[in-house]
Amino acid sequence: MKQILYFLCLVLVAEGIHELKATDVPTHSAGGVATNSWHGFRQHKFSVDGRDCLLVLPSAPAAGKPWIWRTEFFGVEPQADLALLTNGWQVAYMNVQNMYGAPMALDHMDRFYEYLTNQLQLTPRAVLEGFSRGGLFALNWAARHPDRVACLYLDAPVCDFKSWPAGWGKSKGSAHDWVRCKSVYGLNDELARTYKLNPVDNLAPLAQAKIPILSVCGDADTTVPMAENTLLLQTRYEKLGGEIKLITKPGADHHPHSLRDPKPIVDFILQHLTRN
Repeated sequence: MKQILYFLCLVLVAEGIHELKATDVPTHSAGGVATNSWHGFRQHKFSVDGRDCLLVLPSAPAAGKPWIWRTEFFGVEPQADLALLTNGWQVAYMNVQNMYGAPMALDHMDRFYEYLTNQLQLTPRAVLEGFSRGGLFALNWAARHPDRVACLYLDAPVCDFKSWPAGWGKSKGSAHDWVRCKSVYGLNDELARTYKLNPVDNLAPLAQAKIPILSVCGDADTTVPMAENTLLLQTRYEKLGGEIKLITKPGADHHPHSLRDPKPIVDFILQHLTRN
């Protein structure tokens, strides 16, 4: 720990960055810490449970140390993340790529959550941010731990692996991703067709916990078609009494993600941060 702090001090002196507080620095349960800058904000790189992790710190943390958890594609269309950072939020990411929200990925995510909330004392209710396949991670982890989630921001999310990467509907899917997806879930095609824990099939825990969902989608998405993902999620979630808001981008395909002006996203998140 002393060596880590000494190293960080040398970096800060060399770069002229203001002094770190001890509570800002990941401690001994994480791997060695490296510090750099991300869009002008201080970024820590470290490891938890053998996975590479990132934590971006605001200039001044907001009360309660709120945070948003990008589950995939860190840094892609970061408009909402940057807006929240300016409001004192922290942005977290754990690399669980190519695990498609499978239970083994959720186990790693559990360790990351415990580290951030127990040792760094971030607020117990995270906001989960699922871009594309990141929707599988965000929705599955929320269903596992609805008491740890304030709300969900999903962006062109995969909500059913039978749509993508399997490609059993309107999506062309991804053959190599489907092979990896079946492997991490321990499934073959026959078992995958009847799998009951895809997000669209496992919404009751979220609805019972009254977790609000925001989904931003292009209505011409050919990679992750709305009809097989967000619209199916919306229909089933509302039937269970869940709250879901949909922002549709007319004529937009899968890319680009997010909104040029992230205010509607940020407003939704801030509105639901302090829910009981």
